[in-house]
Formats: sequence, C-alpha cells, structure tokens
Amino acid sequence: MEGLDPLWDELFPAEQARIVQLLVERVEVGQEGVDIRLRVDGLARLVHELGGMADDPRRAA
Repeated sequence: MEGLDPLWDELFPAEQARIVQLLVERVEVGQEGVDIRLRVDGLARLVHELGGMADDPRRAA
C-alpha cells in the first residue's frame, strides 16, 4: 500500500474511484466517529488487477 501513495495523484479520478471500490466495503459516520469496513479480498484483487495492467502492452510507458 505504501507504493500506491506516490502514484495516487498521478491516477485519473476514475482509477482512484476503482481502487477505493475494491478496498472499501462500507463507511458509517456517527456521533462517536467513523467506522470504515474494508473488503477482505480487496487488496488481493487490487494486486491482481495492477499485475495484469503491468503485463498489458497498451499500458506500457
């Protein structure tokens, strides 16, 4: 996840939204604070998708 931080600002908003959708299941805001539920499989899916993008010649820099 630390490797994503320097890249975050370089991503398009749609890509940022996709990453958030993969990682966050639910956000609840209450008087006592915020409860954020993460998807158990979200990080693995993100790594899988990013790995596939690296193999895609259309994404090569």
